[in-house]
Amino acid sequence: MQKSDLTELEIELQDLKLRLARPSSGAPPQVNHARPLLPQQPVPSQDQIATPVPEAEKDDGTDKFTSPMVGTFYRKPSPDDAAFVEVGDIVKKGDVLCIVEAMKVMNEIQSDVAGEVVDILVEDSTSIEYGQTLFKIRKS
Repeated sequence: MQKSDLTELEIELQDLKLRLARPSSGAPPQVNHARPLLPQQPVPSQDQIATPVPEAEKDDGTDKFTSPMVGTFYRKPSPDDAAFVEVGDIVKKGDVLCIVEAMKVMNEIQSDVAGEVVDILVEDSTSIEYGQTLFKIRKS
């Protein structure tokens, strides 16, 4: 901290809170009123795997894949490319279904079952919520 202009550093990670402060140089201390912290969700890993909704919630014989995070849903790797999957496509376990952008990080969402894509429930480039159903896949 002596080699920088920092006078104070505060870090909070889950239950750990660390605060470092350098003694003031005679100037009156600045008082900053911080906004209350909101609970943080853990940051998912790069290659997320979509999780089917439990059996009890199925009503049409398909697995419903939900978003593992809040973000922006993309059906294509780039605007000029073809979509990862279309309705009627057959997918294998591990095939990329879409990308969810969260905090400027592109997260590939992979299927954890083999089957036929029956429905795509989200439009390209739209905001999605954690737990929102993205795809319906009929297991093969």
